[in-house]
Amino acid sequence: MTDSKKLNEIISESGITITAIASKLGITREGLYKKLNNETEFKASEIIAMQGILHLTNEVRDEIFFAEKVE
Repeated sequence: MTDSKKLNEIISESGITITAIASKLGITREGLYKKLNNETEFKASEIIAMQGILHLTNEVRDEIFFAEKVE
């Protein structure tokens, strides 16, 4: 599950619009909102793209997109 709160904070601080991010991901704005609200999951390719768009470190990427621990 995505840590939506943290991701939304980073998006807000980045100054990049949701529309611009969705466009770069090749999805609709509505599709991105569904992912941000954990209604649908991010694909691996979208996670990689988000990391580049938002300049996330591997550690921050993992905290956001892989927050649940697998035991």
